[in-house]
Amino acid sequence: MTAQIRCTDLVRIYTAVGVEVQALQGLTLEVERGELTAIVGASGSGKSTLLGILSGLDTPTAGRAEVAGHDLLTMTARERTRYRRETVGFVFQQTARNLLPYYTAAQNIALALALAHRPRAERAPRVDELLGLLGIEGVRDRMPAQMSGGQQQRVAIAVALANSPEVLLADEPTGELDEANSVLVLETLRDVNERLGVTVLIVTHDDTVSGHVRRTVQIRDGRTSTEVLRHTRTDETGAEHHVEREYAVLDRVGRLQLPHEYLERLRMRDRVRLELERDHVQVHPTGDEEDGR
Repeated sequence: MTAQIRCTDLVRIYTAVGVEVQALQGLTLEVERGELTAIVGASGSGKSTLLGILSGLDTPTAGRAEVAGHDLLTMTARERTRYRRETVGFVFQQTARNLLPYYTAAQNIALALALAHRPRAERAPRVDELLGLLGIEGVRDRMPAQMSGGQQQRVAIAVALANSPEVLLADEPTGELDEANSVLVLETLRDVNERLGVTVLIVTHDDTVSGHVRRTVQIRDGRTSTEVLRHTRTDETGAEHHVEREYAVLDRVGRLQLPHEYLERLRMRDRVRLELERDHVQVHPTGDEEDGR
């Protein structure tokens, strides 16, 4: 497999009124071509900053970021505009940012094709194709105000897919939706990923997203901390079992972040005791009495 998204030691520092805020602190991430991945994390963890960089709307302070062979640090303004039009599609949390309120669903999709300079003869068939793919033919002639939140987001996904991007980025796509519409939108993103082979990266704080993606990457304090990988296994009787396994992300200098719930349960803080075994490392909590204090 080939990495479609590759970030190495990514740093983003914001400065305001003499105060520096380090949103990303050496983040490293790889997403394979055709993968469906969710980036999760608390508010302020850096996940939206990461998506802003990958979309070409922001630039990193240091490190490397590449998407579909494009170096996001060295692109000119013209190359950046072309990248946003042709290489990536973007779905915002706020439906008002995705769709023009005075255009119908079909017109919003057609506008995206016009801005991407698709030949006029190709636009109507492409609009029909996307409306059918996403199951929203019934809202073709409706304005956004005449649609449900879930319908608006599916039209927004159609707009983002209009010019056949290699990567689809979604920033909290279920943030304004109820549970039923959230599931509908997440299933739509999974269906798009499977049927079109487009790489999909979802940034969210919604815990329910885990059941819809194979891989979840957690960001804490501006770095990737843990990953959860999921797959289905069939046993000797033919029964299917869903397997979920969590991994800590080890950076190139050997640092890792243990899950917060592990630290709480074992009361780990300040420092831990390590023991090197033949094929693994043990991590133990320490106490004053154990340290001879």
